[in-house]
This record gives sequence, C-alpha cells and structure tokens, in this order.
Amino acid sequence: MKTVKLKNIGDATVQTQQRLLDAILGKNVAVKMLCKGRGLCATCHVYVTKNANLLTPVSDREKLTLSILTGASYNSRLACQARVLGEGVEFELPSGTYVESLTEIEQLVGKRTNAPILHPVNGRVLIQEGRIITRSAVMQLNGVDFNITETDVR
Repeated sequence: MKTVKLKNIGDATVQTQQRLLDAILGKNVAVKMLCKGRGLCATCHVYVTKNANLLTPVSDREKLTLSILTGASYNSRLACQARVLGEGVEFELPSGTYVESLTEIEQLVGKRTNAPILHPVNGRVLIQEGRIITRSAVMQLNGVDFNITETDVR
C-alpha cells in the first residue's frame, strides 16, 4: 500500500500500480471522467507537486491528450493514466468544474458560478469564477461532442 496526498483534501491509500484517479475517487471527489478513464479527455487532469518520479511514465496517449489541454503544464498528468509506484506522491486538482453536457450548463444560465467552468475537451476556462453564466457562453459549446473518443485527441 502507498500513501498519496491530494492537496486540500488529504491523504489516500492505494495499492502499488493503482491510478491517482482511484485515490481521488476514494476520497469521494466527483470527477466527470467523460472518457471513462481511457486517457482521452481532460476531466481527470491533475498537477503532481511532489515525487512525480514515483508514478508510471507518461504514455504517448497521455502526452497527446495533455497537448490539447490549455491548462497543462510540465507537472500535469491524467489521473486515470498515472499509476502509483512509490510512497509520497503529492498532487492537486486544477481549479474549476468541467462541463459534462450542454444541458447541464444550459440549466445554469443566469446563475453565478462558484468556480471556473472548464471546457470538457481542452480544459480552457469558459466562464470565470464569480461570473454569471450567459447564453453566449453556452453557445461556445454548440457542436462539441461530449462523448469523447480517440479521434477527439488526434
């Protein structure tokens, strides 16, 4: 068993070779997982802040997905792809909430958001924290396929 630390949430215990995603889910953090853990979307994106070398290497698929993620940085990983090899990995979630469907955000028009609203495919901020969700913001998602497939990251 290995202990990992999720910033602002706490420690989680996972078995060797378990995913960071399993640690997140074990802490009852809601993760959208639009691609169902296949490394094709950005909804389980995390920043590894300590001991990234104690995770499995970044795969080509993960590199490709991270390359389209506007919020990605040198320490970005997809929690569904990063498997824990050693003790002491620390990571944090990006600030924001991913949109799961057009209907979900349409229901929020006219309301103020408590956290940034993020694009489901590229992680770009659609609506800043504290702003009112407008119809024009929703229109930015017209034509977005919320059923993520491998062709969406090519």
